[in-house]
This record gives sequence, C-alpha cells and structure tokens, in this order.
Amino acid sequence: MEADWPKGYKMGRRKLVTVLDRMIVQDLLKTLLAVLTVIVVIIVSRQFIRILAEAIEGQVSNETLLTILGLKTIVASVEFMPVALFMAVLMVLGRMYRDQEMAAISSAGGGSGTIYRAVFLLVFPLSVLAVGLSLYAAPWAEARIDKLMQQDEESSDLRGIAAGKFSEYSQGDLVFYVEKITPDKKMHKVFLQNRRPGNVSIINAEAARLKDLPDGRYIIFENGERVLGQPGTLNYVIEQFVKYAVRIETKASAARFNKQALPVDLLWGSGEKSNIAELQRRFSIPLGALLLSFIAVPLAQIAPRGGIYGNMLVGFLIYFSYGNLIRVSHSWVMNETIPAWLGGSGVNVLLLLIGGFLLARLYGWQWLIMKVRRTVS
Repeated sequence: MEADWPKGYKMGRRKLVTVLDRMIVQDLLKTLLAVLTVIVVIIVSRQFIRILAEAIEGQVSNETLLTILGLKTIVASVEFMPVALFMAVLMVLGRMYRDQEMAAISSAGGGSGTIYRAVFLLVFPLSVLAVGLSLYAAPWAEARIDKLMQQDEESSDLRGIAAGKFSEYSQGDLVFYVEKITPDKKMHKVFLQNRRPGNVSIINAEAARLKDLPDGRYIIFENGERVLGQPGTLNYVIEQFVKYAVRIETKASAARFNKQALPVDLLWGSGEKSNIAELQRRFSIPLGALLLSFIAVPLAQIAPRGGIYGNMLVGFLIYFSYGNLIRVSHSWVMNETIPAWLGGSGVNVLLLLIGGFLLARLYGWQWLIMKVRRTVS
C-alpha cells in the first residue's frame, strides 16, 4: 500500500456537497423563510394599516390596494433579508450546539471552515440574488408604488361608489348617492350634490354612467333635473334635461420624489452625493448579508449553553448598531462630512474586524494569524 494512500483516498471520496452541508443548508433555508416571513408580515402590516386609512378616506382606490401591498412586500423582503439571514444562522447553529451536534462535528475533525463552507453554500447565492433585488427589483417596486399613489390622488373623486349609500368626496363638497348599479356599470336613481363657493348644484337623474373622453372623464346623467342656487335665498334655477354631462376635475397632486425609486442607471456614475449615498445603501444589502453571516458563526459559539436564543440579544444589538451606522454614514456622505469611499466601506470594514475579533476570541490569535497567512499564501 502506498504511503500517500490516505491523501489519495480523501481526494477520491470527497464530495462537492456533503451530507452535513445539505443538513445545515436545509435548516438554514427553512429558518430563513420563517424568520423573514414574520419580519415582513410585521413591517408590511404596519404600512398597510396606514395605506388602508388612506383608502378609507378615498385617497387610494380599492383596486390598487392589494397591488400596493404586494409591492410593499417585495421592498420589505429585500430590505430585511440580511437580518433574517443573520438570525437564521444564529438560531440554527445555536440549536446544533444545544443538541451537541457541534461536538460531534469537532470530534470528526470539522472546524470553523467546515461550518463556514456549509453556511456560505446558502449565503453566497442569496447575496448574489440580493444584488439584483436591491439594484433593480426594489427600485421598480418603489417607483410603481409612487405611480399608483399619484394616480389615485389625481382621480380620488367619485371613487368607491356603491349602491344604497351616500358617498362623500372632496371633503364633503361632493355627495353622491346611487340606488342601483347594474352589471354593465350603469347607475340608476342617482343623486348628486356639488357644493361650490357661492352656490350649490343638485342633480336628480334616472340613470348615469361614467365615460372617458379625450379631454377627461365625465359623468353623463340621463332624464333628470338640475337645481342651481344659493342656500338661504330664493334665487335658484331649475333645469330639466335628457342628457347632462359633468366633467370630473382631476386633482393636481405634487410629484413624488423618492430616491429609492430611481433606476440604477441614473445613480451609477453620478457625482451627486445623494445618488452616491443611495447606491451605497443598495449595495449594503448584499454586503450586509455576507458580513452578518460571517459574524453569526463565531457569535453562536460564545455561549453554547445559553440555548438557541442565548445570543439573540447580542445579535439584535449588533444588527441595530450596524443598521444605524449605515444610515448615519450615508447621511454624512450626503452632507459631505466624510468622503464617499469611507461611507461605503467604513462600516463594512468595522463589521469584518468584529468578526475577526470573535474568531480570535474563540480559537486564539495564533490560530487566526495562521489561517490568514495560509489564505494569503
């Protein structure tokens, strides 16, 4: 038997993805989906309540309500992917320590490199996916939300008309009542009160329908009566009509300016500080997923007897500190307090140093220096 048989045996038998890799990746993926779902539901629910209040006031249409909810879910999923991945790694590795699975891995010769390899089999593809989501998907969703909200603000009058109830619009200046609405969207037994400075117009008609014409949207009344006058006086006009059209005035809403909705093509290569800060914010999402996962592996080993949630408090403190530092650095870049290169790399380098400190605390500085020298050479 040759002297180098063990080396050749290991090289021939080694698989690209081991059983341990698959087990850790599966647990991480399940936990990640659960944690991300909980976080997104909480965040989107708070935002949805605010949008629902606007829908009740007639500023947002019922047709776009679910669309906005779906778009908000996309934005929240991208934004909170790093923290969900961070918590998933802490929970899975913490459980493995509690169940003595890490002790079994160590006794079989598996070290930190084995755990990092399994963790980053999932983290690295997710980080690459996060690049596309943060640069393209999230800005598209933000731009779509802004467009829908602006369209609804401009056409908020006469929205939500339902049979058998009075509907108020324009802060009560417009009152609309319909007794019946047929499947062809034709309204029957219609009452309209339109209050303007100096007079009030009241229309009663047998039927009415909405019609889009080149110069705007109209309500066309059929076979009715119009009363125009000033309350408290006897000076009024009564008109009988077969058809009478009223143009719906569109509201001129202020244009929404949202940096997060700008396409990446406008940000890339721009010398404006606010655009640079926004581009750095988008890149901080995939970088945060990588660096927080790097920290989570040694962080889960600090107090193995603390249970699955033993290091959750420390993890939350690290994430909130990291998130706040990212926002502060971006504001400093916009205000030109610090150079742009420092705002984009300073916090990430700090997080990398914290991960190295945690590794050195567990394995010793000599082990860390040896690993770095081996990697460099």
